[in-house]
Formats: sequence, structure tokens, C-alpha cells
Amino acid sequence: MIDLSTLDLVIIITLFVIILSVGFYVSKTSGKNTSQYFLSGRNMPWWLLGLSMVATTFSTDTPNLVTDIVRTNGVAGNWVWWAFLITGLLTVFVYARLWRKSNVKTDIEFYELRYGGAPARFLRWFRAVFLGVFFNMFAMAGVMLAAIKIGEVMLGLDGWVTILIAGSITLLFSSIGGFKGVVYTDFILFFVAMIGALGAAVYIVGLPEVGGLEALVSHPNVADKLAFVPDVDKKELYITLFIIPIAVQWWSSWYPGGEPGGGGYVAQRMLAAKDENHAIGATFFFNFMHIAIRPWPWILVALASLIVFPDIASIQEAFPNISEDKLGQDLAYSAMLTKLPSGLLGIVLASLAAAFMSTISTHLNWGASYLVNDLYKTQIKKDASEKEQVQAGRFATVILMIISALMALAMNNALQLFNIIIMFGAGTGLIFILRWFWWRINAWTEISAMIASGTISMLLTFTPLGDTMFGDSGWMPAYYKFPFIVVVTSIIWLIVTYATQPESQETLSRFYQKTMPGGKGWKKIVAQMTPEQQEASQTPWIVPQGILAMLLGCVFVYGALFTTGYFIYGETTNALITLSITGISGGALLKVWKRLKEIAD
Repeated sequence: MIDLSTLDLVIIITLFVIILSVGFYVSKTSGKNTSQYFLSGRNMPWWLLGLSMVATTFSTDTPNLVTDIVRTNGVAGNWVWWAFLITGLLTVFVYARLWRKSNVKTDIEFYELRYGGAPARFLRWFRAVFLGVFFNMFAMAGVMLAAIKIGEVMLGLDGWVTILIAGSITLLFSSIGGFKGVVYTDFILFFVAMIGALGAAVYIVGLPEVGGLEALVSHPNVADKLAFVPDVDKKELYITLFIIPIAVQWWSSWYPGGEPGGGGYVAQRMLAAKDENHAIGATFFFNFMHIAIRPWPWILVALASLIVFPDIASIQEAFPNISEDKLGQDLAYSAMLTKLPSGLLGIVLASLAAAFMSTISTHLNWGASYLVNDLYKTQIKKDASEKEQVQAGRFATVILMIISALMALAMNNALQLFNIIIMFGAGTGLIFILRWFWWRINAWTEISAMIASGTISMLLTFTPLGDTMFGDSGWMPAYYKFPFIVVVTSIIWLIVTYATQPESQETLSRFYQKTMPGGKGWKKIVAQMTPEQQEASQTPWIVPQGILAMLLGCVFVYGALFTTGYFIYGETTNALITLSITGISGGALLKVWKRLKEIAD
């Protein structure tokens, strides 16, 4: 436990006052109607939305998660989330434009645009509850769990006290400020969080027991953790940490912020953009910052922690008051922050509070938008006025916060939570990609995939069947579990798709005319339209150019990621090589991007 100086307290309290002031300032306009409360009138610029996305994923649980990954599997272990760059850039260059054209208020409302009848209505309200409540609360609980651990290690606070303080402030400005309050405060919170993370990394690497960058990367506890790709000779780790994420996970699994085809709070920000180009710019900026720049301060602290706290026993010895159920590798990040001096400590704690508030406020507003727009308005009170909907949104925000806090108090590990969420979405991602470009996908496709993926995941995760089938004592190696779920789920939804009736021509024609996705997957539907409808729906096929831009973008962003890492490692030759690749791919990307804009316009 550490004692906060007056300077530290002033920094933290100042941040809280600024954030609450912003929330109260925008509350007058944000509460006018649901468009303002959940999308800020659809007039947001790309840079503000991009910063908001970065700030949202800059949560208190992310450095803990990265620390857990690095200490357990090395830097290369981060491919479990680095791989989502592929789907992220596919969203940028293919799906962002389509989402903005759809003009829906939430990505859940999309279901009744793309599908029709009772199955579409069921899918809309069920997904609103499933994602807006259950998955959303799991995500928020993970963030709160990290805040609890930070409070325990650094301040000696009980978990409920940490949640009460940070959660109350977040709940207050989120409920009154709506989406505009979230985005405006994200702008401030992003810079506070970045300054804190960078400041902590620089100071910690310079600690006497660490000895600077050169000593850090050459230390025996660290040297075997630095590779960007797992060792091929370690077959199970190589397949689990690299091959599966790159080959299967990015397109097959649903995860908040990394949804195939876009979705969740990323879709919410695309829908709030001024126009299609602003939606594209926001999502590209987010993906670049999220993957290429932001991870390194956390990685450096995680590597340094291997020297100061080489194992969990050393963490427990240094912090004997930590409860047994909260001990884990992820605790090392908070433990390292106790080394910070006054002033910097206040900035870092403020940055962690900023990260917490940014992520929780986004999830609260996003989840409430589902519950109001896709459940309350469609199933409970269809004639609800705009004022009543805003009030319902504020009520939903409070309920989501309370339940998530209770869940957080019962959890103990962020990486376990990440793996559970990834597993539960296995096999559904391909549908979210194909439903825009293949007319045959219907509501029953999504319903069957959702049920199959959830059921199979639960059977293999929470019953003896998983141990019987996978692992050292099972029929197959453990790394086959995720692909197995994907394959079985995909077979089931393909069978259901062809065994059920397609959506009506009217529904499909309406969707096509509004979003104009183009491509041969809609040829049959377009052929049945009237000549006037066909002429109005003519659109160039941008997907090939979009995929090319996605591939170039991946080279550019991963190149920037590796260049930064090689410079940190002191490997100048490798850094210059990857820097050259980054520059060449960046130049090519600009040309393709310009061409995409010309085709679309």
C-alpha cells in the first residue's frame, strides 16, 4: 500500500471535477432525444470518434491483461488480440461505409433491416439482451476487476470501496451526458491515459533493479519473452498463440471492439459520424493507435515486472494483504506502479481512473442503447416518447452498472474472462461478414449459430466433456478446441440456412437499395427488381479494392508495431528494415484508399 501525497490527490480530484463538469455541460443537449443521447445527432468528426474508440479500449483491465499475457506467453502471446487488426481493417475499408448508409441507431436494429418477420424481431430483442446485458456486463466486470486489484495493491482499498468511488463518478456523467458526454470526456481521458502509461513505463524501466532498456532486454527472466512470433519448435504454443488467431480467430469469433463486419460500440461510433468518410477515418485511426502504438508502454512494464516480481509468490510476499482469489500474473502491473514517485503516481492513478471511466461509460451508453432502442421501444412500450426513452436509457445505465459491479467482486482473472468471451463467440463471426454480401443468409442462420456456439462452448468449458475431448488426457490436443467449435458451429448454421426459407424478395430488395453492398452474392435479388429499382441501385463493386487496402493496412500497422519494438530492443537493422516496409506499404495504401474513395463517390 502507498500513501498519496497532496499533489497526487490534487491531480486525481482535478480530473474527476473536469469529467463531471463536461457531463453536466452537455446534459442539456444530450437529453433532447434518443438520437442525441445515443449518437450525438450523427455529426461527429472522425478524429474525435477515433480518439473515443482508442480511449474506450484503453481500460484498466487491458494493461492487466497484457501483463498476464506477456508474463505467461511472452510478447508473442499478444497475437490473441493483435489478430483482430485484420477484421478491424476489413471494417474500415469495406463495412464502415455500409454501416453509415444503413442509418440505423444501433447495430442490433440492423436485424429488422436485413431480415423480416417474427425471427427478425426475436433476433433483435434477444441479441439486445444477450449483448447489451450479458456480454456487456462480462466486459464491464473485467474492467472493474482490474480497478479492484489496483485499489487493493496500490491503495489498500476493499474492492467495494474502489467500485463505489470510481463507479459513482462514471455512472453520474454517463447517465446525464449520454453519448456526447462519453465522446467529449474520452478526448480528455485519452491524453491523460497515454501520458500516465508512457510516464510509468519510462520511470519503471529506469528503476535501479531494472537498469534501463539494455539491461531489461538482456535479463535472463526477459530474454526469452521478447520474440514477436512464438517459437515454431514449441508446437502447441505456436499453433495456439499464432496460427489459430491469424488463420481462424479473427473472422470466426465475436469480441467487443473486434467484431467481424463491425458492430458494438465501434458501429455506434461509425453511425454517429458526419458521413461515410468520417466513419472510415475514425475506424482506421482507432486500429492504428490500438495495435501499433499503445501496447508498448504496457509491454515494457510487464517485462520489467519479470525482474522485480519473477513469479506470483514474489507478488504475494510483497503484498501479503491481497486476497487469495485476486492473486494472478495480471496483478504484477499494479504491483509495479507502487514504485512510482509522488506526482507521477498521481498522474498514473488519474490515467487509470481515466481508462476506467472511458471504457465503462462507453459500455454503459452502448448497452443502454440496445435495451432502449431494441427492447424497450420494440417490445415493452412501442409508443414511448423521446423523453421516456431517454429516461429509460438513464435507468438502464444505472442497472447495468450495479449488476456489473457485483459480478466483478466475484471474479479473479482478466485473461480467463477474455478466453471465455472469445470461446462463446466462436463460429459466429463469418455470418457477420457474409450477411452483407450473400442474400441467402437469413435470421435462422444467426439464431442457430448463436445457440450452437453458446451451447458447445459451455459443454466444452464447464463440463467434463471438454477434458475428455481435449488436452493431455483427451482425444485431441487442447489447441483443437477453438477450431472444433468453429467448424461444428459453421456446419450447423449452413445446414439451417439451406433448410429454412430465405428472406422475402421485398425484405432483401429493401435492404439492398438502402445499403447498396453490390457483388455477385446479390445477383439473384437484383435480377428480380424492377428496372427503375435496378437503375437506382447500381453501385461499383468495391470489395476487391477494400480487401487490397485491408492487406496493405495490415502490413503498415504491423510494420509500425514491429518497428517500434525493434527500436526498443536496440535492434536497429531490423527496425530500419521494418520501417522501410511500413513506409512502402503506407504509400501504396494511400493510393488504394484514394482509388476507393473515387469509386465510392
